[in-house]
Amino acid sequence: MAITNGYATLAEIKAALRISDSVDDALLEPAVESASRLIDGHCGRAFWNAGTVTRDYVPNDNYLCEIDDLQGTAVTIKTSSGADLTFDQTWAVTDYQLEPLNGVTAGQATPYYKIRAIDDYTFPREFGAATVRVTGAMGWAAVPSAVKQATIIQAARIFKRLDSPLGVAGFGDLGIMRVGRGLDTDVAQLVAAYVKYPHGIA
Repeated sequence: MAITNGYATLAEIKAALRISDSVDDALLEPAVESASRLIDGHCGRAFWNAGTVTRDYVPNDNYLCEIDDLQGTAVTIKTSSGADLTFDQTWAVTDYQLEPLNGVTAGQATPYYKIRAIDDYTFPREFGAATVRVTGAMGWAAVPSAVKQATIIQAARIFKRLDSPLGVAGFGDLGIMRVGRGLDTDVAQLVAAYVKYPHGIA
């Protein structure tokens, strides 16, 4: 299988594991993809380039709408005044502000992921209805280096886990050694700045 929306290449994970043959390629590729999806889940965002797409959102309130990561400012924003999925209001660039301002949060360059109403319109709200439609380049133009490194570490861990199906890695001076479960602690630290809201980027 090929790696789909992975944050590291097959060559990179093989280099990290010092593997020079192709015997385990069929196991390494899903390990990279699985590690990438684990990081997505942990961070609450996806780091691949989704291209130009149209997505609908439920606004937080009349003045703020959180969206998926948005590259650049070439964006079309429409709202549904009747909350009926008929998006009849097209916003001018003077009607909204993309945030974080300057595309930087806590010293990290990030895409935009919030829209703030600042002029003629506010976001319609009606019983949780999707009233905001955004068209633009979604995702990240390039995978951050910390996310790539985290993916390599986690993918290597997933791959090596196949050698310890019961969680037992071997025996040491202190007895049985077990392979830990969940996201690797170093991986969690590498991507901590990119976690959306709980303890990272807000």
